[in-house]
Amino acid sequence: MKEILFGAAYYDEYMPCERLGEDIRMMKKAGINTVRIAESTWSTCEPQEGIFDFSHVDRVLDAMEEAGIHVIVGTPTYAVPTWMVKSHPDVLAVTKTGRGIYGPRQIMDITHPVYLYYAERVIRRLMEHAAERKCVIGFQLDNETKHYGTAGKNVQEKFVKYLREKFRNNLDDLNAAFGLDYWSNRINAWEDFPDVRGTINGSLGAEFERFQRTLVDDFLRWQSEIVREYCREDQFITHNLDFEWRGYSYGVQPDVDHFHAAKCLTIAGADIYHPSQDELTGIEIAFGGDLTRSLKQDNYLILETAAQGFPGWLPYMGQLRLQAYSHIASGANSVMYWHWHSLHNACETYWKGLLSQDFQENATYQEACVIGRELREKGSHLVNLKKKNDVAVLVSNEALTALKWFGIEATAADHGKTTYNDVVRWIYDVLYKMNVECDFLFPESEGFERYQMIVVPALYCAPDALLERLSRYVENGGTLIATFKTAFADENVKVRHEVQPYMLRDCLGIRYHQFTFPKNVKLSGEIVQEAGDEERKAKTFMELVLPETAEVLLTYDHDNWNGYAAATRNLFGAGKAYYIGCMMEDTLLERVLIKALGDVGIMDAGKIRFPLILRKGINDFGKKVWFYLNYSVQEQKVKSGYGDGTELLTGALVKEGEVIRIPAWGVKIIENL
Repeated sequence: MKEILFGAAYYDEYMPCERLGEDIRMMKKAGINTVRIAESTWSTCEPQEGIFDFSHVDRVLDAMEEAGIHVIVGTPTYAVPTWMVKSHPDVLAVTKTGRGIYGPRQIMDITHPVYLYYAERVIRRLMEHAAERKCVIGFQLDNETKHYGTAGKNVQEKFVKYLREKFRNNLDDLNAAFGLDYWSNRINAWEDFPDVRGTINGSLGAEFERFQRTLVDDFLRWQSEIVREYCREDQFITHNLDFEWRGYSYGVQPDVDHFHAAKCLTIAGADIYHPSQDELTGIEIAFGGDLTRSLKQDNYLILETAAQGFPGWLPYMGQLRLQAYSHIASGANSVMYWHWHSLHNACETYWKGLLSQDFQENATYQEACVIGRELREKGSHLVNLKKKNDVAVLVSNEALTALKWFGIEATAADHGKTTYNDVVRWIYDVLYKMNVECDFLFPESEGFERYQMIVVPALYCAPDALLERLSRYVENGGTLIATFKTAFADENVKVRHEVQPYMLRDCLGIRYHQFTFPKNVKLSGEIVQEAGDEERKAKTFMELVLPETAEVLLTYDHDNWNGYAAATRNLFGAGKAYYIGCMMEDTLLERVLIKALGDVGIMDAGKIRFPLILRKGINDFGKKVWFYLNYSVQEQKVKSGYGDGTELLTGALVKEGEVIRIPAWGVKIIENL
């Protein structure tokens, strides 16, 4: 890519008045060079079955081409038109709660042959219309695709076929792997296979969710193959992957395996939303960016992020600019807002774009003008930023799903509040605040040996082969940090009957037989010195660890549990393996991480720390670029310690050792000379 794509989603179809010419004038003033169109308006493009109207698409393409603005065209398949549902009501997905009712988007069965027939037809007609246009630089497949809980008869028939292939038609193996003898759930004939929506068996339930994720892979690959028939060599294919949603982008997406889904794309893309104002930390931007970059070990696109957003997200002065450079600092080659204008009616009326409903210049738009000007002048120094990190976090959709069925805090009453993503974010967030940049690994990733340290949060279920890889990684000189709930169950979510932590026992140098919830338990050890009582608390879940060859870093300070370790460090082969047997306060976790990072020679972790975030990369000129990002209302000061350079956005020379001042919610970008 030759430039940072700076832009917004643009919907001429939604406009209450004629705006196209004025919008383009304002876009040009703001430095916007790219718009996304078409992905949400199937019913406008095909108002009745087989009757097509691409006039909105044509007029926007014509205008953008004349203005020199790039266009990304989205396939309009994520919200089905009324005529389709009226004629074929069974295209709506059947889920655990029954068949959906028309109204919301993304309620269709993405495997339904009728839906796929109409989807292919509209995709092809749109591609015939748009693919050869000079302004069209790429295509977005669908929109934040997931399986939408689809579990109707046709999906369950596919699932049974999938199981027959996996278990080579052997029902005895299936019953044994999933423990289906319990509560008389045993299946003795394939034709007796029950409706899986009602299962209480976690192994079968988790396997069905794994299967549902493969439906997303198949659907996106199917769309990609259609689009490729029309694509020019200079056009890309992307998709806007999203994340577990907790009112904003939070964690690993439970309904899509991003690693698998991204294989059909030429460049990975993501939608990242986050709180602003006093809650702006940059963690969601970094987490989503690091994960998306890791899918292909390459630059990626931010296809949607917040401009004004919800009223509570209206950014403070400087925050829109800080957010834009935070995306780029993680390796993004685009910053694109949802959306250009704000809607005047319908579901997302108050999810506001760069412009408000009055279409006038406002403070957010004016700040976008600053960003656009800077990217036009200096973007060539920031595009295609390459990153080489020494630390990786291993994440697993299978572990995420399993810990939904068997909650970390599960009791007889419920599964508890703490989830897999809570553990992932617990460790990632502390590393982020220490300014330790991370990549992500997935169970099938290659190149574990590229990293000096791999962090493995709550890998509850895993095949033997993955555990062997982790053990071999340590034996060959790597440093591993694993947490509680790791290596407990196999890939079918069947608890191991060997002593825990199963195949990692020698590597970690520990064993344990029991676990419980901490009540009035504190932590003791050398690294706890000078910590207050609140910092020393064990939290949420604790394994009663017995060291074998491992040295003890933390023990439980409690009348009954004081004979057990809470955190350990073991020498194994040429490497080291840490185990964290309980959740703890961030300050104490940081001390464990600093010790482990010191083992691999990362000695400066935490010396610059949140709210000042430091990120780095190598640009197309072969120069190292350092981003100083201030996530606070106070000015931050730090000595430049990475050689002489130029502050890209001002052109000022910065000498090594010179004090850099980063204003409130501000950014400084230093390119080494």
